Amino acid sequence: MKYALFTGCVAKGAGRELMASTIYAAERLGIQLVEMKDATCCGAGVIQEDNPLLADALNARTFALAEEQGLDIMTICGTCQGVMRTAQVKMDDPKYRDKVNSELKKDTGRTYAGKTKVKHFYQIIHEEYGLNNLALRVTRNLKGLKVAPFYGCYVLRPHEYSDTKVPDRPDYLEKMIGAVGATPIDYPEKQKCCGFPILMTNKVNSLQLSGNAVIGALEAGADCIVTPCPLCHLNMDSYQPEIESMLGRRIGLPILHYPQLVALALGASLDDMKLNTHIVRPNKAMESLIKKD
Repeated sequence: MKYALFTGCVAKGAGRELMASTIYAAERLGIQLVEMKDATCCGAGVIQEDNPLLADALNARTFALAEEQGLDIMTICGTCQGVMRTAQVKMDDPKYRDKVNSELKKDTGRTYAGKTKVKHFYQIIHEEYGLNNLALRVTRNLKGLKVAPFYGCYVLRPHEYSDTKVPDRPDYLEKMIGAVGATPIDYPEKQKCCGFPILMTNKVNSLQLSGNAVIGALEAGADCIVTPCPLCHLNMDSYQPEIESMLGRRIGLPILHYPQLVALALGASLDDMKLNTHIVRPNKAMESLIKKD
């Protein structure tokens, strides 16, 4: 299995632990990754609001780069996946793709043929690698660890652009959690917004949304949260001290990137996963799993 790795911005900046865990997990699963070092930012919805054609042309350039390698794209960011899949669905219309390609070719000499597919790491594990194969590779059973899934917006919405088969009742994260021996925790906030999109314009409401999610998982008995979106991770981890101050209560719930939980089950150390770079550090439940080795 071989993919063109679209890292997104966060994995090379504020969330480098995401990149480290992805490489660790992929190597142990035998998944070959070719990093797309020349790819641009997906636009994260911001460019789309001001100049949709430019935003789609930027993503078409990324798709064209992958087509030149004959590879599908693997992304590790739920937001990137949502933005890029939306662009692809729009360009499934040949007339609109021609319009985008006219801009793309004028500036780069490239064209997008509509062949490459964009897949999040969790989709690849679930649909192509196989959960049974993942379970066979587990070297550290996570039995006893209670994990709350948090999907984020772009993985599920808008439904017509989502690759999730049943966006109203997703189960990708729950099935992965079970495959590595942990216990998935159900709670109402798992499909809601973390608040990141409004962080710069309405910080109080943004952190309230994150606080609702984190406290919902905590009160449901979770030891940690796992999310496929690094922006959700940033809002729930980086701002958790501010959330605690705002809500007047101690939380202390670790937030994991999807590849970090997979890496943990594959034998990664705290250093391998760079968990000590998180604002909320590993708790006793997670540390006890590693000390058993």
